[in-house]
Amino acid sequence: MKIPAFKLEEFWRKYEFTSPYLLCCSDAETWSLEELLSLADSDSLKLWKSLAFGYTEAPGHPLLRKEIANLYDSLNSEQIFTFAGAEEGIYCTMRVLVEPGDHVITIDPCYQSLTSLPEAFGATITKVQLKPENHWKLDLEEVRKAFRSNTKLLILNYPHNPTGTLLEKKVLEGLISLARKHGTYIFCDEVYRYLEIDETLRMPSIADAYEKGIALNVMTKSFGFAGLRIGWLATQDDAFLHEAGSYKLYTSICNSAPSEILAIMALRAKEKVLQRNRDILLKNLHILEAFIKRNQEYVSWIRPQSGTMAILKLLLPVSVEDFTQDLVRSEGVLIMPGSVFDLPGNFFRIGFGKKNMPEILQRFETYLQAQGHHYAASRKPSH
Repeated sequence: MKIPAFKLEEFWRKYEFTSPYLLCCSDAETWSLEELLSLADSDSLKLWKSLAFGYTEAPGHPLLRKEIANLYDSLNSEQIFTFAGAEEGIYCTMRVLVEPGDHVITIDPCYQSLTSLPEAFGATITKVQLKPENHWKLDLEEVRKAFRSNTKLLILNYPHNPTGTLLEKKVLEGLISLARKHGTYIFCDEVYRYLEIDETLRMPSIADAYEKGIALNVMTKSFGFAGLRIGWLATQDDAFLHEAGSYKLYTSICNSAPSEILAIMALRAKEKVLQRNRDILLKNLHILEAFIKRNQEYVSWIRPQSGTMAILKLLLPVSVEDFTQDLVRSEGVLIMPGSVFDLPGNFFRIGFGKKNMPEILQRFETYLQAQGHHYAASRKPSH
């Protein structure tokens, strides 16, 4: 088994801690320990002060799993299993479900491990491509055509990373109907749930909606606690959850004890946490819309419906990879080329979930307009 290089994480490893202006972050504004402790209720503060640094329970602290279960409509704490971040949950799921010869359907573009792991574990992959001409919307008929008699798993990533699109209700219902007919599992990476721009468009979690649905979430993205490294799987399928939990015993074994208590605090204050993050996101989205309008000869986009990211298309006569490298070299501003997601075309990702986004966007705009004027001047006939 050979797992390919993780393009996105290698990109971050190269640039994240050396580039002063990150304009492509995927998570909401980070919280400080002081800020989180100020939100904590008295019971969780007692847990924090009496914390001992021993091993924790492999499924996660019982109170943590109870708080996570409250995020779902029909699940209890026994139907939650926590992991050291979302990636461990993805890895354990694919290791348990996918066997050589299985057929797996994925939606492209996506977070790379959702495709590379099942492929490395011996599955045949069919990718259903999201297209900009269809506003990055998922075509149910294309998914229907992709199903085979041995389709073991349908992998979704909604709210979608990196395009910010949402599933429509009729599409979600259609996907569940197809999966039920074929006895197929649906795994959905839901790490941007709760950051829908229009909250009325929020779909039910796949863990609530389908008996063989497996939902992945994490404290990182919508909540803004990347450093806690607390993720989880939620499902009605007890047998699967037991197997995935057993596989965790070969990876992290258990979570960080301080992280679990801090995650309990954050989830108990989830209304305040999510509201602050949404306020930042919505303010920045308004700023980003004005930026797109001012620079429509240089960039275009399909306005995202959710999450902390947008996909823009560079309209200048230069490859987005070269543009990215020169931008970070000369200005210290980092964007993420679409090739990191194997997205064809001159697309790039920017993030708008951080407080400093307006300042960085201004630096980016100055550079973008200078490049635009340069290329415009180079096209003028000489006399």
